[in-house]
Amino acid sequence: MKVILGLSGGVDSAVAAINLINDGYEVEGAFMRNWDSMLNNDILGNPNDFNDVCPQEKDYMDALDVANKLGIKLHRIDFVSEYWDKVFSYFLEEYKKGRTPNPDILCNKEIKFKCFLDFAMKQNADYIAMGHYANVKHTDHGSYLLRAKDNNKDQTYFLCQLTSDQLDKALFPIGDMIKPDVRKKALEYNLNVAKKKDSTGICFIGERRFNEFLSNYLPAKPGNMVLLDGTVMGRHDGLMYYTIGQRKGIKIGGLNNFDNDAWFVLGKNLEKNELIIGQGFDNEYLYSNRCILENVNFINGEYLGKCTAKFRYRQPDNDVEISYLGDNLYEVKYDHVRAVTPGQACVLYNGEICLGGGTIKEVFMNEEKRMY
Repeated sequence: MKVILGLSGGVDSAVAAINLINDGYEVEGAFMRNWDSMLNNDILGNPNDFNDVCPQEKDYMDALDVANKLGIKLHRIDFVSEYWDKVFSYFLEEYKKGRTPNPDILCNKEIKFKCFLDFAMKQNADYIAMGHYANVKHTDHGSYLLRAKDNNKDQTYFLCQLTSDQLDKALFPIGDMIKPDVRKKALEYNLNVAKKKDSTGICFIGERRFNEFLSNYLPAKPGNMVLLDGTVMGRHDGLMYYTIGQRKGIKIGGLNNFDNDAWFVLGKNLEKNELIIGQGFDNEYLYSNRCILENVNFINGEYLGKCTAKFRYRQPDNDVEISYLGDNLYEVKYDHVRAVTPGQACVLYNGEICLGGGTIKEVFMNEEKRMY
């Protein structure tokens, strides 16, 4: 059977290629180019030099070196316009709304398991494969997304918007491995990426400071930082630069009539362009016990009732109960969870099975809507 693997230039996809070859598949690699710094600057008339935002050429050369050592063909495919239209535009719109989006989830849904899948099928592939830490179970009744063996690296959170049909054609060759063993295997095969640092953050931002990057695409609107009672405590640089529960960047401290507890972002008032702040990591206003989800995707059919959920990547599972409200909205009830944030994903699980997930729209403590 023929498999086309997303070969990114990292160690995970490289070892995925090794595992596929050893399992007897006919393997080809494909390097996806999803971002063009110079082209996007030209579109916006931006004079800044973004050549180093995402070092794709270095990644491509690493992927090519892996492909050559393993004796497999490497395609180079361009999804720049698709990424802009389907992922980055959404990313900007969410920040305009004062929310905190997760573009990696949409990239998996629209680019890696849609555009890339379409490309692979045109190459007469039977499957696509990725170096994600996840597992898939193919059955006569559809395909199920399962957690990876390495709980610390599990990436099912970012795959929650996939469908069973997409998973039917997907393989995750390192899903039963832990990260140290992945690196060990890459060393055994003398691959140049064996000790390569893992990529972190959002690809198109790279090593650049987030605020600096975002300011090139959206105008900042400074405003007041206030307490819950409206007392003005200072100025913020723009609501889009802050997320719920954030501590860094508030730049307040040593004030008379206040203790030395750290300051955190508690919420946002979009109408007044105010950033609501307060003291204490465990500030009660950061906690909620229910939220409303939109854009909900169930991988294997609607699931209602008790299950578990993650509201952030690598967060421990929380016991929840999900119910349908109508108008494609779902309510998730839980017990006192900190910093559940609009724009982020709520990903649902039943044991090892990832049920799917949705986007957090509104957050409540009992009947009181949180101002974010």
